[in-house]
This record gives sequence, structure tokens and C-alpha cells, in this order.
Amino acid sequence: MSERPTGGEPEAYAGYDVYLEGYAEILSGICATGRRASREELAALRARGERAADAGLGLRSLVRAHLAAARAVLTDLPRAEHDRLLAAVEQAVDAFAEGHERAQRLAVRQEEAARREFIDDLLYGRSDLGRLAERAERFGLLLSHTYAVAVAQGPEPYADGYPVSRAVESSLLARFGSRRILLTTKDGRLICVAPTDQPDVLTFFAKQAYASMDGGGRVAIGRPHSGVGGVVHSYEEALNALDIADRMRLGGPVLYAADLLVYPVLARDRQAMADLVRSVLGPLGQARGGARPLLETLTEYFDAGCVTTEAARRLSLSVRAVTYRLDRIHRLTGSDPADPAQRYTLQTAVIGARLFGWPDHAL
Repeated sequence: MSERPTGGEPEAYAGYDVYLEGYAEILSGICATGRRASREELAALRARGERAADAGLGLRSLVRAHLAAARAVLTDLPRAEHDRLLAAVEQAVDAFAEGHERAQRLAVRQEEAARREFIDDLLYGRSDLGRLAERAERFGLLLSHTYAVAVAQGPEPYADGYPVSRAVESSLLARFGSRRILLTTKDGRLICVAPTDQPDVLTFFAKQAYASMDGGGRVAIGRPHSGVGGVVHSYEEALNALDIADRMRLGGPVLYAADLLVYPVLARDRQAMADLVRSVLGPLGQARGGARPLLETLTEYFDAGCVTTEAARRLSLSVRAVTYRLDRIHRLTGSDPADPAQRYTLQTAVIGARLFGWPDHAL
């Protein structure tokens, strides 16, 4: 930004001559005839305003330069034409400011577009890695370091500029400043990328995001990874953690991908897991009402630590009804949920069913 002149005389604005070219003549012509500024004159003023904005000149100092030039015109004007001069200055400055503001808005949009393109490339692992690392420095990230990504998902989608997004960003900036932190949105979720030498950043982000979503959201934090591809790896882990939490109906507002590694491992060989679900739990479909009631009973039974009374409470059933269902499962599958030797196979099959959405979705 150029230094703003402080004087009130036209000479103080000598560096602004190129943006004031023809301005005094426009004022004098309007005052002499009483006409309004022509379309061509206003277009020229807007164009000069755009060029001034592109040159990094502030609007306030430019307006002062226009007023100083108008005072020079005023000294040679008859008193009867003073009102005409005021009207002409109002028109001219308004047109100039419109052009300046239009250029500023365009610059902001271009910056936002560049930032959004960078974020898409960063989170999807696109673009040349060396070029991506160079662009990252512009946004305060050093991709040679180790980063982790937190993803917050709420009851409704969020975008940049939304109240929730602004509230979380303000809290982070107030607490940590920039600190090589990137806060953005993607696919309706809030995303925070932070260096792992500052683990309190993501923890604070999770708390603020959850609070801003009125307790109706959930945050997943990926594991730390280094290098240009580390951010996308951590981001994918956080997304997978959110997906697993939904499928498995896991509780808690904050999830750590490191704590859920067993589920991707179990689901890695999809065909083998699907075969296990079909062979172990498939017979439950023979029960009256289908497999779902018995599968829900198994799910709550295992989540309750295999305590029948707690499972009954969670299912809003009597202990006798739960015991009957467990016995029915034993008879249909040949595996006893209460037998530690047979429990693991059943529990693993139940996890597979929840991961794949069985029986609502075919395996």
C-alpha cells in the first residue's frame, strides 16, 4: 500500500496525477454548463478507480486527493456555480469509488478462488506435489512438517462465512493467532489443519466446533502424518472415523482415528468379512420378524459388556425377553453369545454387519 499523503494542497497528491487526469476539466465543464457528468466521463472515472485499487492505493487517500483537486477548481469559480461543483464532485467521487470497490471485490473473489482451489488440491492430493508445497507456504503451511486434520460435522452443512464457521475461526485466532493453522470448510463440514507440535490446537478446535453446533455435532481427528501427502492422509482418516462412528453408532463428541483402527482392519478384506456375516448371522433371517431385532439384541448385548440386565435396559425390554432372544440366536446360529469361546466370532460378525449396513443392504 502506498504511503498516504497528509497535506491538503494539490501538490501533496502529485503521485496521484495519473488517477486525477481530466478530473478538473470534468468539474469545470459541469460547472460552466450545469449538465451532469456524461456516461463516458463516469466510465473513465470508474476505470481510474479500478487501476488505483490494482496499484494498491487506499480509497480514503484517493478521495482526499479528489477533494483537494476540487478545491483548486473552486478558487476560480463564481459563487453562483459552487452548488454545481458540489454536485459534480459527488458524481465523480461516487463513480471513482465504485470502480475502486469493484476492483477490490474482484481481488477478494480471486483470492478466495485461489484459496479454494488450493484447499481442494490439498485435501484430495491433486496437483504437482512440489507446486502444492510452494502454494501452501502462501497460506501459512509448511508441508515438510507433520500435520493432523480435524473434521467437524454438524446437524446441518456449513460453508465459509457461516455464523458457526466465523465463531470457530474467531476463537482459534484469538487463542492461537495464525500459527500455521488452516481453517476451512469442505462438503458442509468444518476442517482444521494444524501442525502436530501444537496438539492443543485441534483439541481446542474440537471443543469450539462442538459448542458452536449446540452439542449436535461430532468431531473426528486424523492421525499425524508428514510430507505433502500427510494432510490428505489425515483428512481421509478423519472422514473414515466419522463414517465408522455413524455405522457403529459410537458415542462421544470427539473421535480419534487412532482409536478406531480395528474397524478398517476388519473391513479391509470385504469379501472375507461378508462371508463371515452371511455364514454366522444369515440364519437370523429365519426368525419371525427377520434378522434385525435379533441383530439389535446382539449389538446392545455386546455393547453392554455382555450384561443381560444392561442390554435389557438399553433395549427397553425385560430381562426375560432378552434372555429368550439370546437363546433364539444360539439355536439359529449354533453360537452361544454367552460362551466366551464362541462370542468372538459372533461379535466380529456383528461388527461386520454394522460396517456394511446388513441386513438393510445386501452383502
